[in-house]
Amino acid sequence: MRMVVLDGHTLNPGDNPWEAVAALGELTVHDRTAPGQVVPRAAGAGIILTNKTPISAETLSALPELKFISILATGYNIVDVAAAADRGVVVSNVPVYATDAVAQFTFALLLEFCHRAGDHASAVAGGRWAACEDFCFWLAPQVELAGKRMGIVGFGRIGRRVGQLAHAFGMEVLAADVSRAEPPPYGPFAWADVAELFAAADVVSLHCPQTPRTAGMVNAELLARMKPSAFLINTSRGGLVVEADLAEALNAGRIAAAAVDVVSAEPIAPDNPLLTAKNCIVTPHIAWASLEARRRMMAVTAENVAAFLAGRPINVVS
Repeated sequence: MRMVVLDGHTLNPGDNPWEAVAALGELTVHDRTAPGQVVPRAAGAGIILTNKTPISAETLSALPELKFISILATGYNIVDVAAAADRGVVVSNVPVYATDAVAQFTFALLLEFCHRAGDHASAVAGGRWAACEDFCFWLAPQVELAGKRMGIVGFGRIGRRVGQLAHAFGMEVLAADVSRAEPPPYGPFAWADVAELFAAADVVSLHCPQTPRTAGMVNAELLARMKPSAFLINTSRGGLVVEADLAEALNAGRIAAAAVDVVSAEPIAPDNPLLTAKNCIVTPHIAWASLEARRRMMAVTAENVAAFLAGRPINVVS
């Protein structure tokens, strides 16, 4: 069966070969595909593999031979899943591959707030330490995490791993989730609703999916509940945050700092207000992108395709 990868560059920029997928059929890989190129490139294919290239109902109707869409990610909002189901097209995703990578990156952002290691290294390289009258100096207050409260919105696999790391740093953990499943074995731990969590936490980390209910939930009203000393971290979905409201809160000093690895439109628009907001770190959607995580994604993608071809699809979304 003919298979077409629409946007394969981020998964394999040269260090993560497609061999396991290519062994399953005739494979064509495109690094990137513009919206107007999807139909001509995918025409005649039975399988499409896509990461962020949208597959709309209109696109599906123009691809009558399409039988399976393999999403190269966990989130599947880029595919009109209902329209795919109506046409009998199976859609699978990669539900678990970057838990450790995203949790680790969340703490990389948090520790950057705490210590500004990069800024201090640059200052030393620029001669500040050599010219210092004292044996040390710091450009910003050094922050200790032990005893502080980590608030985690979305307590699935990634949120739980972030909670484990927070506990290891000596932090209390609060979690908000629509499903209050088994609490973790460590403590102090408590469930909270979102509003309570934003008010009580020293650090708020977002790990929930973007749905009609959660889109834009981090708005001016919710941000106003945060402590002036609190940090906000978003490694989940950019649309969870009203970016103008977050920029205003940062510029007004209503919260101490924010770090976002995701924004509402990617790549980021030059006029995104977070680019000029005070005490805001913006990274280019890389929390997922460790080589180890990308290799896991490739392996699960090959499993998804093989299972579909065998008539027993796995990781099906609906």
